[in-house]
Formats: sequence, structure tokens, C-alpha cells
Amino acid sequence: MECFDRTDNFYVNVIRKIPILPITQANTEIKPLIKESNSDPPKRSWLEQRMYVNQLKIEHDEKNELDSIRHIDSLSSQLSSILGLEEMEAHVYLNLLRIGPISASALAKEIDVERTKTYRTIEKLLNQNIVSTTFSKPKLCVATKPEEVLKMILQRKEDDLKLLKDTREDVVKKIKEMIPSNRLNSMPTFHIIQGRTNIYSNISKLIENSTDDVYIVTTLKDISRMYHTSIPEKIKICEKNGGQVLLLTELNDENLLPFVKRFGATETRVGKVRSKGRMIVGKNKQMIMSDATAKDNENSGMESDFAFSTNSNEMVNNIHTLCNLLWNNSKPLTMSIKNKKLN
Repeated sequence: MECFDRTDNFYVNVIRKIPILPITQANTEIKPLIKESNSDPPKRSWLEQRMYVNQLKIEHDEKNELDSIRHIDSLSSQLSSILGLEEMEAHVYLNLLRIGPISASALAKEIDVERTKTYRTIEKLLNQNIVSTTFSKPKLCVATKPEEVLKMILQRKEDDLKLLKDTREDVVKKIKEMIPSNRLNSMPTFHIIQGRTNIYSNISKLIENSTDDVYIVTTLKDISRMYHTSIPEKIKICEKNGGQVLLLTELNDENLLPFVKRFGATETRVGKVRSKGRMIVGKNKQMIMSDATAKDNENSGMESDFAFSTNSNEMVNNIHTLCNLLWNNSKPLTMSIKNKKLN
């Protein structure tokens, strides 16, 4: 072993901070890190080389950590749609999987979220058995395995669906017996839809019942969420009934082309979408409008999403005309990508 001046406190403190690795372990961990660096390291003393390798290892770990965080941000919105969670709940759950057992306060600091908001989110996840806590002090939060969470939520949804199927005819029959209604309402109406799940359910129904054009004008993120609902299946039903679904969005990255195509719209065009909200309108039928995506961020919940829905002929036709104008001023998906490549 090389010697150094033990009276030099600087070197003593530095070495204390450097993990001592066995030679075989050092070789296996150091070689891949050195290969990843841009240039071969110059000849160094034993101490300098240990410091150099330690720095490479820190940078390598930091890069992996950043990649993991980016993936979590993109997964949160997908998971919230699939599992029926709020985005904050999905965000906290995925970070717990990444970090491992951790206290609520430490987690709040790690993911840069207000402590009270983190506590409330964890409490919700505990009530759903998606997270559990240890008996230790402080309590540590532990994420339930993903396969167990999916199985549990699937069973819950199946139970709810079975109950609905078993009771729907009886409930409708009792309502008609108790409250007979012979009046057909032909007056235009509107209602406010709260919650992203409810909004997507109304959009699905609008598309399924349409036999004509349906315009969908929205953001890429909203398209991603819709993809994980029944909407793509309802598009097929609409087409079988003689209708078509026309999707208009803004696309700045050609790498996202497959991402848009998989949605399954009858035709897709790309153009300048001034609003960050959503417009869905069925010709002479119904329209659903929302500005919820304008306030959208990773910390917003599904319940903060609102939409306005109406069957007013005048309003529906006005918005349909607007969508038709936007459609005519946009370009087919493939043509838009080609033009960007030429420019």
C-alpha cells in the first residue's frame, strides 16, 4: 500500500470519504465507468485515481437517477388513468417504488412536494392498501408490489361492475314505477362534468352514439390519457355506424408520431392549437369543452378536471364550424412531418 503523510489532515479527510473497495470489485466497477468517460484518464497517483473513479461513479449514479425520475414523470399520468388514481397519488407511489422504504417527511423533501400534501396523499394510498407503513419510529412508507396493486384494483372494478349489472334493471324499473315520466324534454340543456374519469366516460358515450363527424381537438398529453380508456374502442363502433372521428392536435416532435397514430382516429391532422384545453363535438348532437389541461401539471388531481357539456344546437353548430375551420387550416399528419424535415 502506498504511504502518505499522516499529519496531512486534508488527505486524511479525503480518504475517509472515499469507499475502500477490494481489488476485484474495484476492477469490475471502475472499467465500465472509465469506458463511459470521453477520454482516457491521465496517469495519476493512487489517491488521485481513487478520487477520479469516485467522481465518475457519482456522476454515473446521478445520470441513472435523473433517467429514473424522467420516466416516473411520464408514467404518472398513464398510471393515474389506468388505476383510477390522482396523478399525485401515482407520482408518490412510483417514487416510493424507486426510493424504497422512507419516512413521509423525507419523501416530501426528496420529490419536492409540500409536506402536508404528501401526508394527505400517503393517507389516501394507505386506505387503498397501495402503501403500507412499518412499526418503527419514524414510520417508513413502503410501496405495495405493482402486480399486487393491479390485481387488487382490477378485482375492485370487477366487483363494482358486477353489482351494477345485477341491479341496473331492478333500479330502473323501481324508478319508473315510483316516478312515471311521460314528458319528453326538447329544451336545450347543459351540465358541468367533474373529474377526468367522468369526462372521458361522457366523451366515450358521445363517440359511440355518433353516426356523423366527431371532432377531437386536444393536447398530446390528453390523447395519451384517452388512449388508456374505452375511447379507442368507441371510435371503432362510431366508424361501424357510419361516423368518423377527426383528431386535431399540435405535434412538434416527429418521434411522437407513433404515439399519436396508436390512438386510432379515423383521420389525424396537425396544426396550431391555440388553446391547451379540449374540444369534442359531434355534429348536430353534443359538445364537450374543457380548459382543464391549461392548468395541468404533474401535481394536479383528476378531480380538478372540469368540462362543460351541452346539446344546444346553436352552440354545438358554432363549435363544429370552428373545428371545421381549424381542420381545413391544418395538415395531414404525415405531410406535416415531411415539411418539418424539409425545413
